[in-house]
Amino acid sequence: MSEVRVLLVDDHPVVRAGLRALLASHDRVEVVAEASSGEEAVALAATAKPDVVLMDLRLGAGIDGATATAKITAVPEPPRVVVLTTYDTDADILRAVEAGASGYLLKDTAPHVLIDSVFAAARGETVLDPEVAQRLYRRMQQPRADLSAREIEVLALVAQGLSNRAIAKQLFVSEATVKSHLVHAFTKLDVDSRTAAVAAARERGLIA
Repeated sequence: MSEVRVLLVDDHPVVRAGLRALLASHDRVEVVAEASSGEEAVALAATAKPDVVLMDLRLGAGIDGATATAKITAVPEPPRVVVLTTYDTDADILRAVEAGASGYLLKDTAPHVLIDSVFAAARGETVLDPEVAQRLYRRMQQPRADLSAREIEVLALVAQGLSNRAIAKQLFVSEATVKSHLVHAFTKLDVDSRTAAVAAARERGLIA
């Protein structure tokens, strides 16, 4: 394979410096650009023409890594995006995959595995951390709770700490309607409290 062009996206300069040094140790990898924000990543993906983007998920202010990934992969002939992060919750993994990421690795990945993964992604292969792959497989085996859009909306507001009365006011419905939505959501998620419902919805990637 010819040289692989890589864009590094991470809001920590020390992390980017470490990744650049690691990738520079391979004579067929060239780091063509670095970005510290999601917006910068989207712009550089268009101008620097990388083959592979190594993308962190949490990027401080502005759009996050999953949103940046979706924007980068939405163009014709996009680069391959491999998420490289410390976060491995089901919601994070699902958002990244749905955004179009070709891979999902954790930052404790062995250096040689990371380099191999860069080449694999450039070849069009999917690269997943073994634990991440197992999580995705388990999710596929579980029946998805079929919550309505309004039930998900109510749970998202519950997650923000709003009371039933505040939710009713925001959605222009009665408190009784909010309670009804919550009861249905509790049943579908097999939980018996607001806290458990929020946790279950987050675990399934239904809310952030």
